[in-house]
Amino acid sequence: CCANKLTEEEEKLAWNEQHAQGADTLTKTITSMQGFYVKAAQIVASRPDSIPQEYADALSVFTDDNDPLPVGVIKGVIEKELLDQRGEQFDDVFEEFDEAPLGSASIAQVHRAVLTKKYGHREVAVKVQRPSIEEKLMGDIANLKQVAKVFRRADLPVDYYAVFTELEEQLKDEFDFETEAASMERMHNILTTDENGAQRESPIVTPRSVPALVSKRVLVMDFLEGVPLCRASDMMKSKGIAPDGVEAKLFARKLLQSLTTAFGWSILESGFFHADAHPGNIFVLDDGRIGLIDFGQVKQVDRNYRETVAKVILALDERKSDDNDDDLHRIGNSTEGLDIDLKDDAPARGHAAIAMWLFDGSVETFPDGYDENEMSPNSPVKAMKEFPSDLVLLARSTVLIKGLAKRFGVRWSLSQEWAPIARRVLNKGTDVTTKGTVEQKGECKPHRAKQQLKAWSEQKAKTVVTHLPPPMKKKALSAVLKHQQKRDAKEQKVRG
Repeated sequence: CCANKLTEEEEKLAWNEQHAQGADTLTKTITSMQGFYVKAAQIVASRPDSIPQEYADALSVFTDDNDPLPVGVIKGVIEKELLDQRGEQFDDVFEEFDEAPLGSASIAQVHRAVLTKKYGHREVAVKVQRPSIEEKLMGDIANLKQVAKVFRRADLPVDYYAVFTELEEQLKDEFDFETEAASMERMHNILTTDENGAQRESPIVTPRSVPALVSKRVLVMDFLEGVPLCRASDMMKSKGIAPDGVEAKLFARKLLQSLTTAFGWSILESGFFHADAHPGNIFVLDDGRIGLIDFGQVKQVDRNYRETVAKVILALDERKSDDNDDDLHRIGNSTEGLDIDLKDDAPARGHAAIAMWLFDGSVETFPDGYDENEMSPNSPVKAMKEFPSDLVLLARSTVLIKGLAKRFGVRWSLSQEWAPIARRVLNKGTDVTTKGTVEQKGECKPHRAKQQLKAWSEQKAKTVVTHLPPPMKKKALSAVLKHQQKRDAKEQKVRG
């Protein structure tokens, strides 16, 4: 009876083959259906930590390379939606216009162009909406809502009806590029200006529109020189950077830090944040910075909600361990303020487990037997009666960052990174240091100063290292990475 039993390696290969076939079939089906199914594929592809790698690889094509339209169709839309009403010809505005798109996604296609002297003679990206896509996408999501409603009481990992309802509401503005241009400008201001009106350096690069060249279905904006994250591995290989090498690991930390700070500022300080981040619109720029594009889908939460999120963050950050009863009680009480109702039969620590799932990727053991993976029968997500609408896109943002951290093999705690921002938000009438740490007026805390000095020293060390000759650079980068890993391990040991 045991003669035909597969070895562990044979079983793994068999599953890989099945996943590859399934991923190929799913990709072909989505390609034929288009519309909202492409948007759904983008969301799924952004979570390689929760799905088989074969599916993540296959679905990644939909993030920026989805069935591109002929350039003639694109130019026709530009003439109809932007130029005709202005009485201008194509050559009056564009000196150059690349026929091959930079990217092609579910709603729009983007081309590189150069404006004429009349419009500043500069390089730009031109985003053009697919013809008739609004009706197609909204029809798709309406159908999915009806299906999800039928199965709402079934034992599914997530309340998909609530998810589709929130996405439907957010998608309404995604077809209006004039609204997107306004969102781009608002996000730029949030990231470059603090709550006191002082200028600060943005952790990421976001494009700004060319105000004179924006219509409902055409958006001309800054051109970002780089590649989307979904193609970053190919770029690294071309430069001889090993996926598991020191430079790749340091890049992963920079990526995570940039996104974490940007989302921390926008979510906690203003409540206004990018709600459609995925590897197709996160960019690795040629100068090493991180870019974020596509502001068609944004979310605004009110002051009470973001302050509740801040309280959850602090409760997580200040816990002594992952299983301390008092800490779990405090975390749970804070999380209840996010309008999360648990099922009657859910284990008692459900609220605390949900908070950990949302904001802390460093947790190894969840309370009450909960499992981090939302597809697991013991996922904290399944403890909720319904998925609160405000939480849908917030969770999508935080879980994306957690997923990227896991993909790169980096232990990453959003609660730990966001704690200084949360303190600043909750403590009014306080002074803010250059690193975002809150200090009471007139009070000097040595341990805070020490933390800031260490962070400043590490940043200066990285800057110096990047200018060293290759042999010395490799050794120096290894030293920097070992120091960061040792520090992270020490902090985890103290908490554990």
